[in-house]
Amino acid sequence: MNKLLVSVTASLALLAATPTMAQQEGQQNPANPQTQSPGYSDPAAAGTQSTNFSDAQLKEFIEAQDQVMEVREEYIEKIEAADSQQKAQELQMKANDKMVSAIQDAGIEISTYNAIATAYSSEPKIRTRVDALM
Repeated sequence: MNKLLVSVTASLALLAATPTMAQQEGQQNPANPQTQSPGYSDPAAAGTQSTNFSDAQLKEFIEAQDQVMEVREEYIEKIEAADSQQKAQELQMKANDKMVSAIQDAGIEISTYNAIATAYSSEPKIRTRVDALM
């Protein structure tokens, strides 16, 4: 359970950084038309969603979280070992893209994933339900 909580928190941190980094990148390079990738959403906004999730949504979350954890493990050492801030940001963007793809491939919307992750971190009822489905 603690491993999932740490993974959820780390995943949210990576996903949360994406829109900010994309906006900064767009400001630095106005010729770049892709300043914010579609599919990303602000996890902070996820708190506005209801926490009445179906078991199917929670199962999709678990599947997505397993894939996100694999991506995180693949990229964390690369990001930490990067020889420049720019290289670290590039690697983080690649990791984020893969995480978003993994979440979408699991059949869950990014906003729903983020809402469940936030609820898992802060609401014992949701944490208990997710843990029971694992």
